[in-house]
Amino acid sequence: MIDRPVRIGLQLQPQHMDYATIRRTASEADELGVDILFNWDHFYPLYGERDGLHFECWTMLAAWAESTSRAEIGALVSCNSYRNPDLLADMARTVDHISDGRLILGIGSGWFERDYTEYGYEFGTAGGRLDDLAAALPRIESRWAKLNPAPTRKIPVLIGGGGEKKTLRLVARHAGIWHSFADAPTLERKLGILREHCAAVGRDPAEIEVSVEVDLSGAEQMRSLGASLFTVGVGGPKPDLGPLREWLSWRDEQNS
Repeated sequence: MIDRPVRIGLQLQPQHMDYATIRRTASEADELGVDILFNWDHFYPLYGERDGLHFECWTMLAAWAESTSRAEIGALVSCNSYRNPDLLADMARTVDHISDGRLILGIGSGWFERDYTEYGYEFGTAGGRLDDLAAALPRIESRWAKLNPAPTRKIPVLIGGGGEKKTLRLVARHAGIWHSFADAPTLERKLGILREHCAAVGRDPAEIEVSVEVDLSGAEQMRSLGASLFTVGVGGPKPDLGPLREWLSWRDEQNS
């Protein structure tokens, strides 16, 4: 992996707070200099009160495209199961334009069963959902090539997950960013597998940015393995950006 500059993301979890709080927090993080603002693509909270306050992903991203001006924006990650791939491509292209080219398309195969059952989607199997994602990614890329106007740039695709046979193969073929939930030893092993998948499709693995979520105490080790995008999560009801400030200070030290 090439020695990329460190970038810091904030996953502003759209749960347990009203939208005014979400908007204010997103704007504050943008002003502080966060590199990427993420939300997530669920319909119910993942933590805390299971029926607590929660908002939808893509309408929020469109609003962030207008209410922020510096940070890239995206979902960590958008669920492939919830939208037709051609429609998702068009939504992404539209938010790309609204944001003046700041959108990242984070995407994954989906896992939160309650979202599926409550909203009428077929949950199926993990393997089947990954197969659906594999079929969707070329459709998204093809639709981007047909849209008028075209996207403002080659929209970066972030794929989340660590499945070694299917997910990492999709990363090698389609992603500009790979988001891993692994600890350091597991990340090191999976990076080796990712390099093998890249070799199989004739791609330089250095083209793929490595993204992780880790405590600041573990950042140096992850950095030594090739990670350059570090994301901190914050939710409601009173989101605290203190940890984000610490991460931004560490980023600036690393990049100086």
